[in-house]
Amino acid sequence: MKSVLIVEEMPSFREYLKTKLEDNNIEAALAINGLDGISKLRNTMPDLLVVDYNLNRQGCMELLKQKRASAGLAPIPVIVTAQQLDQKKILDLVPYNVKKVFTKPIKTDALFTTMQELLGVTFAIDTSPGIVEVHVNEDIIFVEITEGFNRDKLDLLRYKITELMELYQIRVPKVIIMISGFSLKPSDVPNLVKLLNNILRASQAAQRNIRILTKDDFLKNFINEQKDYKDIEVVSKLQYALDGLLKELNKVENGEKQAVLMGDKVLSAGESKGESIQLRFDGEVRFSLEDVKESLHGLSIAAVDDDETIRELIKHTFSGFDIDLSFFPDGAEFTESLDNSSYDLILLDIVMPRADGFAVLRELSYRNISVPVIILSAVNQRETVIRAFQMGIKSYLTKPLKPADIFKKALEILKVNF
Repeated sequence: MKSVLIVEEMPSFREYLKTKLEDNNIEAALAINGLDGISKLRNTMPDLLVVDYNLNRQGCMELLKQKRASAGLAPIPVIVTAQQLDQKKILDLVPYNVKKVFTKPIKTDALFTTMQELLGVTFAIDTSPGIVEVHVNEDIIFVEITEGFNRDKLDLLRYKITELMELYQIRVPKVIIMISGFSLKPSDVPNLVKLLNNILRASQAAQRNIRILTKDDFLKNFINEQKDYKDIEVVSKLQYALDGLLKELNKVENGEKQAVLMGDKVLSAGESKGESIQLRFDGEVRFSLEDVKESLHGLSIAAVDDDETIRELIKHTFSGFDIDLSFFPDGAEFTESLDNSSYDLILLDIVMPRADGFAVLRELSYRNISVPVIILSAVNQRETVIRAFQMGIKSYLTKPLKPADIFKKALEILKVNF
């Protein structure tokens, strides 16, 4: 039996790869950081090593150097995953038997194809088109499905949701499923059922707290005819999903229950639950916020905001870490930088001189730049928020903000969404 060692800090991707490999009779061992990785590499002697470039507690390069120094370990082929690597860093990997570098979000079909070639085996790969993205705002899980259903990505979705619920400590989950970019047909039913069941299993959400946003008539009719999903509501506009789903029905004021509409609040940062975060990585092992920050080393973030206070807040949020921060006081200056620079994440204000946030989003779309964007804005009118999401942003945080709010959202976008 062939074996693979996976050194990856994010449990969703780690557990997903393990399940996929074991389903195809390939033994999979897991390591949660660089120190754990070199120990298990020596103990397991795998046929393939898959390692994340951004590791804490001994980095990827140190792990590869120790591997190369061992005659028994040096021949093992390596796949490296990373947020983004420049040409110099990629060339630095060449002497360490690195066969392929995959940047995140990873195309799973390409990753599995490379694994097959390096292991000399074949296993089931779904090459169907399909994009799956997940993000959270105010304890609401947004699931976006575009271009089609890819079964491998639907499996990964279950782990993503579990990880986000742990990150945000969601106790009463609400889910909005947005399906667009393709027309459903009867042959899609098994994949649709897989999607819904994975979401229900991972989130443990009550069906009455789930909305499906779609204009597809086949999907609407299917849900309406299924007793198993009778409490899931299908809507055609995002504001309908917000109005119908996001009501605090149990808030008591002056002795009476109040139904408070949360449409304007839902896409804001909300109250911070303290300045420290803990994530469950493996069994009972937990890492503090400081440990998790290490995994963001080497990334490039652009902060586009005319408010000097916000720029200082962002600088404080990521201070002391190897993150390349670029600051721009308006949208025009930022878009001019796109000719010579690339970014892993953009933090963007809406109201700015010369070119506002929407002008920036239009320019990114025109240039076909798919960098994730988080809006940081004092504007919280529903129309503005919905317009921003329709233009492809990943999250909308309303000011005033705390460093923990910004960092937690950056962690979600950069490290959880593969």
